[in-house]
Amino acid sequence: MDELTTRVRAFAEERDWQQFHTPKNLAMALAGEVGELLAEFQWLTPEQAAAVMDDPEAGGRVEAEIGDVMIYLTRLADVLGIDLSEAALTKLDEVAARYPVAEARGSAAKR
Repeated sequence: MDELTTRVRAFAEERDWQQFHTPKNLAMALAGEVGELLAEFQWLTPEQAAAVMDDPEAGGRVEAEIGDVMIYLTRLADVLGIDLSEAALTKLDEVAARYPVAEARGSAAKR
């Protein structure tokens, strides 16, 4: 994660884009990229969606959109001073406590 954060930060700095990389703008750009990722799955059946990476063209588009999402998420976390890995691990611990295996296994019920 550190290498990705450093490279994304340098990419923005080299282009003098920090002025545009406000948390609001980055969050909006992230939402737009997530929307583009969703569009790749929009009309697929569950089976087609599960096999999307078997199609080189569709799989390439999905991979590119996931890359865009990751870049914007990484940049947003960097601008806000959030350690992205630590935030994800903390959240995973919280969710694990809320959904113990014995109670949640095989269930999609929300708590």
